[in-house]
Amino acid sequence: MKTRFIFSGKLAFFLWISCTLSVVTAQPEDPGRLAGEILNAAGVKGGLIVHIGCGDGKLTAELRDGESYLVHGLDRSAKAVDEAREHIRKLGIYGPVSVECFNGRHLPYAQNMVNLIVAEYLGDISMTEAMRVLAPGGVLYVRQGDSWKKTIKPRPKNTDEWTHFLHDASGNAVAHDEVVGPPRFVQWIAGPRHMRSHEHTPNINALVSSGGRIFYIADLGSTASLRKSPEWHLIARDAYNGILLWKRPFTPWFPHIINWAVTPNQLQRRLVAVGNRVYVTLGLHAPLSVVDAVTGTVLKVYENTEGTDEIVYHK
Repeated sequence: MKTRFIFSGKLAFFLWISCTLSVVTAQPEDPGRLAGEILNAAGVKGGLIVHIGCGDGKLTAELRDGESYLVHGLDRSAKAVDEAREHIRKLGIYGPVSVECFNGRHLPYAQNMVNLIVAEYLGDISMTEAMRVLAPGGVLYVRQGDSWKKTIKPRPKNTDEWTHFLHDASGNAVAHDEVVGPPRFVQWIAGPRHMRSHEHTPNINALVSSGGRIFYIADLGSTASLRKSPEWHLIARDAYNGILLWKRPFTPWFPHIINWAVTPNQLQRRLVAVGNRVYVTLGLHAPLSVVDAVTGTVLKVYENTEGTDEIVYHK
């Protein structure tokens, strides 16, 4: 299979938002290879993928390229959905990959929820409806004959990020976000459902957000007994749908049987996220590390930074 990109000064595109055009030579008999081409061209790393017109479910199943993906197939045909479910169940991945019928016009998702929409044919689904459910930065990837059109939903300019404990490097806990307001509905729910204790070191100990992701430090240890050892992790989730992108275990962080009122504020100042980089001390006395926001891989450890109390990223 070959991938080629077309650029032509004589070719004009009139799209609701800016987009790029890529061409993929589709081979229906090889859905695994086609899925790889689609994911590479879309550039989406983890999150919720929606396959419209899932048919037999073979391409739907292949679109799950790892544990950080959740794939949902939609089709108007009940017969096709039954066939797709049977195929996915035989693969043993039903759950992370699932399919269901829909009416062919309305997508069954809250707004700003989906990271990638793949469609052989949009049919009666309007561009407005597709853009409604896409998360900012999400991709609509639609076949047009022998080519695929890639449309990216832009990130609103009137939203903000929370990169430090108190918003940004200034320490002034006031965001510049013009969209946030009183909650009107639940966008997503994720565990843990219960904390180990409301009187001791909080299970979720620090949280920041950048690039459409949230990052936090959490104790995932058993809630059966407070005396059980903590299991501290650095965790990344998609900010728009809550899908777990990765988690990185480390120890120790801070004694967990400590009165919550005397937990030092410095703990929350040791996690900063900017763009595709997370700056954190992976341990109570650990040096400063730089972690890839996409994969959770440690990219660099700064020498002679043991005992860091606060991280500030400025310009």
